[in-house]
Amino acid sequence: MANRTNKINIPEARAAMDKFKMESASEVGVNLKQGYNGDLTSRQAGSVGGQMVKKMTPTRTARYIRADRTAVGHKTEVVYEASLEM
Repeated sequence: MANRTNKINIPEARAAMDKFKMESASEVGVNLKQGYNGDLTSRQAGSVGGQMVKKMTPTRTARYIRADRTAVGHKTEVVYEASLEM
């Protein structure tokens, strides 16, 4: 099983992560303040975290219509989704 923690291993990265969190919060319309934010609802906190993950692991989608290979005159929608896994 993978050993995962929420600790930041590089102390200098704390400021960058805080800035990233504030930017993500402003994008989803959540007002964060410096320090403790215990007054946030679970939905607000989750939306900030979700936005951070969304920005860290972008998904690319390619979508097009092509002729069906088995039925003459029919078309099939093809969707490719790719994301970076870490």
